[in-house]
Amino acid sequence: MEKKRPMNLDLGSIRLPITSYVSILHRVSGVFLFFAVAALIWLFDTSLSSEEGYLFVADLFNYPLAQIVIFSLLSALAYHIAMGIRHLVMDFGFAEDFRAGQISALAALLVTGFLIFLTSWWIYI
Repeated sequence: MEKKRPMNLDLGSIRLPITSYVSILHRVSGVFLFFAVAALIWLFDTSLSSEEGYLFVADLFNYPLAQIVIFSLLSALAYHIAMGIRHLVMDFGFAEDFRAGQISALAALLVTGFLIFLTSWWIYI
């Protein structure tokens, strides 16, 4: 019997729907936030330990790389919250079909973009 499955799967030719991309990125942002929480807890503990620790953390946030990391963290948090709310709405039985899922994914992406814009505006004023 001859098998009709592909021998070499070209991953570049696979077109996933937007719902797949936002779901994968939701998981990635969750992993990023999980590891970032450890660093943030350490920074928080250091800032509360003594005056020198507070000055160290305050001085650390003056570096552009630290500001980029904090902005990335806040952007990942905004994305994760928006997509998490989308998943909760779907868990309650709304927007479960494919077309509604696409629309809710686009709406959540727009909300995320707005939240990231507000974050950047708040950081740089």
